[in-house]
Amino acid sequence: MTGFDHVGLTRPASQLVTVFGGSGFLGRHVVRALAKRGYRIRVAVRRPDLAQFLQPLGRVGQIVGVQANLRNPASIVRAAEHADIVVNLVGILQESGSQSFQRLQAEGAGEVARAAAAVNAPMVHVSALGADETSASVYARTKAIGEARVFEAQPDAVIFRPSIVFGPGDSFFNRFAGLARMLPVLPLAGAEARMQPVFVGDVAEAIARAVEGQLQGGRVYELGGPEILTLQQLVEYTLKVTMRSRVVLPLPAPAARFQARVMELVDTATLGLLPDSLKLSRDQVTLLQSDNVVSEAAKAEGRTIEGIGIAPTAIEAVVPGYLWRFRKAGQFATGRGTPDMAATPDLMAADPMGQGSQHHPGDASGPAVGQLAAGAGPAPGVRWGKRQ
Repeated sequence: MTGFDHVGLTRPASQLVTVFGGSGFLGRHVVRALAKRGYRIRVAVRRPDLAQFLQPLGRVGQIVGVQANLRNPASIVRAAEHADIVVNLVGILQESGSQSFQRLQAEGAGEVARAAAAVNAPMVHVSALGADETSASVYARTKAIGEARVFEAQPDAVIFRPSIVFGPGDSFFNRFAGLARMLPVLPLAGAEARMQPVFVGDVAEAIARAVEGQLQGGRVYELGGPEILTLQQLVEYTLKVTMRSRVVLPLPAPAARFQARVMELVDTATLGLLPDSLKLSRDQVTLLQSDNVVSEAAKAEGRTIEGIGIAPTAIEAVVPGYLWRFRKAGQFATGRGTPDMAATPDLMAADPMGQGSQHHPGDASGPAVGQLAAGAGPAPGVRWGKRQ
């Protein structure tokens, strides 16, 4: 039995799913996964006009944007009205002005859960791996508080804790690739922190299955990819894919906190105009002192991405497909002369017709030549054949 059993008895086309934060990086993939299943989708965001790009992901009228702000309880209630299912994806990596961790990730999550409960709509909530009410990181603490408030209002809610989420448009691999394009040295806070990057498409699929009622409610699922790597290894992999040689400089915790404090002051002095790729907060440094991997308890209980029947996608299968733009020659960079390509045979032989060449015109198909052209071949009318 699942927490959403009564939902599965209704056809998706007759169900309305409200997705809070549906225009973000993860949100657009969730909206697409739900649209493919036939659900009607209400995307609740602060700026509905900026969510119009989602409409082509579904049929005409299937995806509609509405205004909602997790700092405004009344707007949350309006967005949840008549919804059959509610999904909350709202989260921030860094505080800015009134957009605080406490207001959005703790209080806001509770407001969404209460609004969903008021209309008897099951809820799917996305938290983060490493959520812990005892953590020294405000980000991790508020994620855990948000989970607790969701369960208070919705005991049968499904909660996901993904690790670092990657995919086209992510803020992880794209960030370090961008920094490598600008800086000769990459100072790295938390270089030894272990991470388990998970593909955004896999996370969206897990959320869609929860909406369908395939997952047991009242549980926290931890989502990680097939590989566990340190932050330094992930940055070095980014450099390998982008074909750039840079010095990766691991920073001790005190130096990392000092760097973060400087970046915070610069961001304040520039009125928030510092590029996102350069922003670093002391809370992020604190967060990087802990590993970000799926727990053994989740593995044993089947509360993982493999446990719900999804084969996780490796970073090698996706990341090179969108990081090529950071190479010096873009998509035309072949890697010739690099150590990785040294063992690859060069198919362009010096002598086009010599030994080792891949050019075999005699085996090609095309207009008949030789004996076929002279009429010595098959019956008249046969034009195509193997060159003699």
